[in-house]
Amino acid sequence: MLLKAKSVIKAMYVKKLSGLLLIFVFPAFLNAQSVTNISVPGVYRAVPEKLNDLVHTKLEARFDYEKSYLYGKVWITLEPHFYSMDSLLLDAKGMEIKVVAIVNRNTTQPLKYKYDGRQINIRLNKKYRKGEQYKIYIDYVAKPNELAKGGSVAIKDDKGLYFINPMGTVKDKPTQIWTQGETESTSVWCPTIDKPNQKSTQEFFLIVPAKYVTLSNGKLLQQQKNADGTRTDYWKMDHPHAPYLFFIGIGDYAIIKDTYKGKEVSYYVEKEYAGVAKKIFGNTPEMMAFFEKITGVNYPWSKYAQMTARDYVSGAMENTTATLHQESAQQDSRQLLDGNEWESTIAHELFHHWFGDYVTTKSWSNLTVNESFANLSQVLWSEFKYGKDAGDAENFKNMQQYLGSPEDAKKPLVRFHYKDKEDMFDLVSYQKGGRILNMLRNFLGDDAFYAGLNAYLTRHKFGTAEAHQLRLALEEVSGRDLNWFFNQWYFGSGHPKLTIDYSYNDSTKTATVHVKQTQTEAPFILPVAIDIYQGKEKQRHQVWVDQKDQTFAFTVAGRPDLVNFDGDKILLCEKVENGKSLNNFIHQYNVAGSYLDRREAIAACAALQDSVAAVDLLKNALRDRYYELRILALHSADFKKETVKQALEANVFIIAKGDPEPKVRAEALIALSLYDKQIYKDLILRSVNDSSYSVAGAALVSLNQLDKTQGYTAAKTLSSGRTKDKLAEAISNVFAENSKAEDLDYVLNWYNGLPFGQSKVDNANTVAYYAIQLQNTDAVKKATDALVAFRDQIPSAYQKDIYPFVNNVLLKTIATQKLTMKNLAADPVAIQEQIDYINSKIK
Repeated sequence: MLLKAKSVIKAMYVKKLSGLLLIFVFPAFLNAQSVTNISVPGVYRAVPEKLNDLVHTKLEARFDYEKSYLYGKVWITLEPHFYSMDSLLLDAKGMEIKVVAIVNRNTTQPLKYKYDGRQINIRLNKKYRKGEQYKIYIDYVAKPNELAKGGSVAIKDDKGLYFINPMGTVKDKPTQIWTQGETESTSVWCPTIDKPNQKSTQEFFLIVPAKYVTLSNGKLLQQQKNADGTRTDYWKMDHPHAPYLFFIGIGDYAIIKDTYKGKEVSYYVEKEYAGVAKKIFGNTPEMMAFFEKITGVNYPWSKYAQMTARDYVSGAMENTTATLHQESAQQDSRQLLDGNEWESTIAHELFHHWFGDYVTTKSWSNLTVNESFANLSQVLWSEFKYGKDAGDAENFKNMQQYLGSPEDAKKPLVRFHYKDKEDMFDLVSYQKGGRILNMLRNFLGDDAFYAGLNAYLTRHKFGTAEAHQLRLALEEVSGRDLNWFFNQWYFGSGHPKLTIDYSYNDSTKTATVHVKQTQTEAPFILPVAIDIYQGKEKQRHQVWVDQKDQTFAFTVAGRPDLVNFDGDKILLCEKVENGKSLNNFIHQYNVAGSYLDRREAIAACAALQDSVAAVDLLKNALRDRYYELRILALHSADFKKETVKQALEANVFIIAKGDPEPKVRAEALIALSLYDKQIYKDLILRSVNDSSYSVAGAALVSLNQLDKTQGYTAAKTLSSGRTKDKLAEAISNVFAENSKAEDLDYVLNWYNGLPFGQSKVDNANTVAYYAIQLQNTDAVKKATDALVAFRDQIPSAYQKDIYPFVNNVLLKTIATQKLTMKNLAADPVAIQEQIDYINSKIK
């Protein structure tokens, strides 16, 4: 699962709009991470005990759109795991249970049971032995929207089954039904043993309005029209998989068909995106081939489908053969000009079909064997498809996300002590785990690493595993002991914090690298490459850093042009380097040459912009082969320094006109607004109508900086057409600056249409500023309602973080500003009405 809405990391944001400064701390939503409680001593989370094993699940489901109910009949085949059993405990959250019975051939016999709103404790008709299967029948009603309404059932927002706009009352929003099983929410809509170490084959009979299509696990074998205007779709899954991967999706979708080795590959998208579905998802067959190649395991399932969903509570979910994506996956042709923002997510969820679905974590404590691999796949795919720089950039981004959260450094990757199973879905299981696997890949070498993965997958296929079993597979293949590696990276916490000092002794011709580990934890054992450069010639030294304080000395022919610690730039660590000159960094950029080598050199030169040589490197970096580093060079340049501004001017203009990457052109257009030249303004004016949203949005921002009147006029013109992403954001910010009531609907339609996640949080400030500036009471209420709707959209488990942000920072700030305005207002009664309305919304 790739988490967006559940993924939080503490961050501070400062945004200033026309004199209003709001500074606030809130959870910033990232790929797959969550600031969570650290391990809770004394609460041991054991691997779920297996008394009975799921074998097969047959479900008949009918949906009540008015009540948001599922009327279900389920037949569950089970057998005792080892010990003879005369009872069965099933998870079934918040249901109305009508019948519980044992199936004897063609008849059923009612069974005694107790139900507490969460589990059904069933007394079987006899004691069953290991190997003796039995079948339970349950007739029930699932009521997901009533879970949190009190009674004995205390469940968070993990409703499991979601009815989206079920009665079609929300304009321009489709009616959909979708499920989300992970972690243990399938049991909200289907009684089961809702644990990751259970596996079941399945048959689902879905009775739906005939106008809708359905998606579920396995293959669609039959469709039958019914007399009441419904249709029954029969989906069958022949291979066993965990209950949290069970899936149902229903809606009015276009289905775009593709294929891979004779297996159906399909993309379920809203109909307006049918024409671009293959541009979004079309690399899927190539990804399947790549993942087969590196794992040595053919794609193990009967088909692969991907569906988009409105109001999805996460980023994406790897339901077996039926991945569900947040609506952000749907990008129009102009958005795709800026790059497919969802491609790494597509890779992430597909790789789960080997790591997570085919071989599943034995318990949530070992989530790493699911999510760390899926996170790693983002690096592997980027590297394969787009080159080493792209893979390294993905690796660096994920590393920085983990390193930016000190709380997470306190948690081991595998942990049997946690407050809630949802706490496992964090920066450690995802970002840190992915970096650990990438270090292991580097240490063992690709061939041994992938052969070890093949052994792991083959040995545990359609079963469950944990980190120790991964270690054993890698050791068996490589012949190397890996206990030291797993002990510190999987079962220990933290990461190395390194201070590295470089020196050279001319009399002894000795280059010295002094390494200190400054973390409070014990010293890490780190296999490290130290590269010594004389011109373009590189000599590599493999060393082991395994003490708190170590010195490595190397005899050299003369003063090195560069000594490069961690030559592969693979270590998960924080580091401070001393004794590296500007010339060393310039050599690093030009000769060492990896993505991170060049990035470090750009950062070093950014701090030395009084130096001509440093500025020259930044100028060169504007032509770097990788677009993200060209953007970094633009961000790093201090255009307030006149010498820098003049030195880079020609290059900035060139890339603003013609860089092949729209995002680079966009950043260059922002920089051009700092130059007061008509030729640049002419380019900015033309670029406002660029086909790329990023370029057009940046051009509008720049134009508004140069000429407020022209900026507003352009925003008005652009707002009448189709706008999204950076262009819509730029228009909204220009409108907020002008704060005219007539433009509020555009801003609110844009804001309300943002998927729940980081962009929703980032842009809440724009709406708040608008609300402060507006004089019209109805308009102030509409802006306030948009912020309240965002607040109330947040799952309850995360409201403790976001509620204070919306209530105490945004709404109270608006009310305070309005109180100040009241004293100067011509109509203080109206202002007081606004204040009262805002205060009434604060919870």
